[in-house]
Formats: sequence, C-alpha cells, structure tokens
Amino acid sequence: MAQPSGTGPRPLRVAVVGAGPAGIYAAEALAAQDDVPVAVDLIDRLPTPFGLVRHGIAPDHRKMRALRETLHHTLDHERVRFVGNVEVGLDLSIAELRRHVDAVVYTYGAAGDRALGVPGEELPGSLAATDVVAWYCGHPDADRARVEEAVARARDVVVVGVGNVALDVARVLVRSPAELDPTEMPQHVLDALAAAPVERVTVLGRRGPAQATFTTQELRELGHLADATVLVDPADLTDPGDDALAAGDRHVARNLAVLHEYAAHTAEPGRPVVRLRFHARPVRLLGTDRVTGVEVERTTVDADGRATGTGELDVVPADLVVRSVGYRGHPLPGLPLDGGTVPHRAGRVLREGEISPGEYVAGWIKRGPTGVVGTNKHDARETVASLLADAATERLHTGGDPDDLVRALQARGAQPVLLADWRAIDAAEVALGATRGRDRTTLHERAALLAAVRAAAVPGVALDRGTADSTP
Repeated sequence: MAQPSGTGPRPLRVAVVGAGPAGIYAAEALAAQDDVPVAVDLIDRLPTPFGLVRHGIAPDHRKMRALRETLHHTLDHERVRFVGNVEVGLDLSIAELRRHVDAVVYTYGAAGDRALGVPGEELPGSLAATDVVAWYCGHPDADRARVEEAVARARDVVVVGVGNVALDVARVLVRSPAELDPTEMPQHVLDALAAAPVERVTVLGRRGPAQATFTTQELRELGHLADATVLVDPADLTDPGDDALAAGDRHVARNLAVLHEYAAHTAEPGRPVVRLRFHARPVRLLGTDRVTGVEVERTTVDADGRATGTGELDVVPADLVVRSVGYRGHPLPGLPLDGGTVPHRAGRVLREGEISPGEYVAGWIKRGPTGVVGTNKHDARETVASLLADAATERLHTGGDPDDLVRALQARGAQPVLLADWRAIDAAEVALGATRGRDRTTLHERAALLAAVRAAAVPGVALDRGTADSTP
C-alpha cells in the first residue's frame, strides 16, 4: 500500500469494505483529518463505486443520483484508493485482508429483502422490491429474465409497503416511455417497461397513513406523473388520532395534506391508476401456477401504532406482487451478525461480547436499514472517531504484511478495478448514452464493465492511491 506524499510517519493502513455512501463517508472522514496519517483502500465487490446511489436510487430521481458527483470527491483524494471488483470472503478472506491493513471498516450495507411470511409468497409473479430495483438500476447481479417475465404479464400490480422504495417501484412501473427515456436505465429495461401492460398499481400499507414511512417529496412526486392518476380512498383518511399526530409532527401533517389532495382525484379512462390503500394487511397470495391476487385483511391501529386485524377480508387482483417491507443484512464469512446487523459498541465490532481490535462497522450493517443517504455521514464519523481514538491509544495491532494489497490480489488471479478503470467505465457509459441522446446509459453486465476497462487500458501499472493508472 503506497504512502501518501508529504507524510512523514508510516500511515495507518485502513481497508473500508463497501464503496457505497457509508463507505465513502468513512473514507472521507479518515482522509480529511490530519491527526493520524492514513492510507485508505475503499474495497467493493462490484467494479463500480457508489452502492445504492448507483443501484438503489430510482433512475428517474436524477437530482438524487447526482449525489455521486459529491461522493466522487473522496475517490479523488490522494489518501484514498478505490479497489473494485474484489469480493471479501471470495477473493480474499477477512483474515487475509487484516494481514494487509491495520484496521478494517465494514460498510457493505443490508442488501437482502425481508419476506412477508404469508402463504403463496413463493409463486411466480411474486418478487422482492430488491429484485425489481436491481433490474431497473442495471445492477450486474439482477435476475433480468425473472423480472422481465413478471413485468411482461403485469396488468394489475400490488406493491406491499409504504416506504420510499415502494413508491419508487410504483412510480417507475407507470411512468410513460417519454418520461423514462432520458434516464440512465439500460435499454432493455426501457423497452420492457414501455411494453408492460400495467393499468393498475395498488400500494398496500398495513397501518394508517400517519404511520407511513415515505417522505413527502416521494409522495408528491406521484402527483406529477404524466400519464397516471393517484387515488386514495377518503375513508382511509379518517383515523381519529391522525389530527393529533399531525399537530405534533410536521412530516405527518405534510403527508396527510398530500393524501387529502389525492383523495379528491377520480380515475380517468385510458390512464393507469396508482391507488394508495391503507389499513390493508396481506394474508396470502392467491394462485396455483402463478400469482393471481392478494387476499387482504382490514386492520385498525391502536394508540401505540400497532395494526390489528379485523377479520374483514377482500381480494385485490394481481399479476405481479412486489414486497417492499424492509432490508436485512447478509453475513460476511468470518464476521458476526446478530439480527441483520454486526454487533458493535460505538462502531467497534464485538466478537462474543468483546471488542475486536482493529475491526469497525458503519452504515446499514451497523445500525440497520434506516435513515437517508446523509444519515450515513454522521454514522461514519462516529465509527471513524472510535478508530482514530484507538490508533491514538495504540489499541490497534499495526505493522502487518508489508505487501501491497492490490499486488497480492493480482498475484492470486483477481482483477481489481482502480480509479482510472472506473473512469474508463464512466466514460463508456457516457458515450453509450450519447448514442441515444442521453447523459449516460448504465452498463449492466459485469463483462461489459470489465470490457470497458480493457478497452481503455494503457501501458504500465501504477498503484498510487487516487491517481492510479489502469491495471493491465
């Protein structure tokens, strides 16, 4: 690992596992301080950085996706080196990684989906929102065939959940081709959505509108769809406690105001409909060979915000059911996991209840899938403060293997993607988008991403952080 120029003492070598917002904010917090000289390797299993900013924020949120321009400043920092296309647990173990660095910060997120836990959930036509989002964002691991088979049949769609991701899915499915064409979506996604027969999308929330977790901005965006109408049953907006909740919470008050606007809408012939339905708990998915509907139970909400079934049942027709009821963390081989998060104390990883020197955690895998992108900045700063405090008090076992991490990976046959390689991918996406009059088009296959690297390869290998030339 190269030492940043202008520093005297040997820098503290830190690996950050995960190059999404949490990882980049952790790298930024490390690189921006001068008390402890550092050299940071920002490792990601994909050849591309930015995590959910690239592969989770819906492509029609063009302003939100512009966050990556801000995040890119950290990738350019002389103390930071992007090392993509390297999967910890596959290309090298945690133990092997730790031999190359003094500390590891795990920020690999919580990309798994939560199940509904109802009969029929396994039927064809039942998908997780993570599957659909990965597909329309061009994630290399997306199950394209499975999602496109379901979307091609989807006249009636049910989305279960009332968070921002649920609204994203509903909105994307009813966007007109003219609205989606300028986005970064891969062409096959645009073609599939343009051909999809979607007429009705019903978004189900098991509790009342005051308990919905979507933001007002996301909710308002539904009202600006060019070719779809948003409907709300006025009866869903009559909970006796909502006025009191709105009086004490401006977020609730704003959401309720928008929902009351939508309650005045009426369906229009020939226009798709997005219906927001509350107090509706799915109890089973219907169908034999594939999904045909969702049996829904009416609920009431008690004073503590808990939903209770009333026994009143009805059926919502559905050719496609998308569950969006939360994310969960996956275990990384060799790292403890408890209930979907890594046990920790102020960001310090706990193994069997004791602090593990040199191991830290930040982001969703630390706190669970909560907050917005910016929440990760404060979260990462707390973790980095713990790491730097440990370095100052010599709690870290510094020294380790002097071999450079990238060279060691290359020696064992891995193909790490460095910053210049990512820039080649970025340029290839911009060039591909220009062929259709767009700012960019996402390259969705790992082979295509790596081909862009090879096409731009230049002689020589430089492994200095920040300004590294492309690897051969």
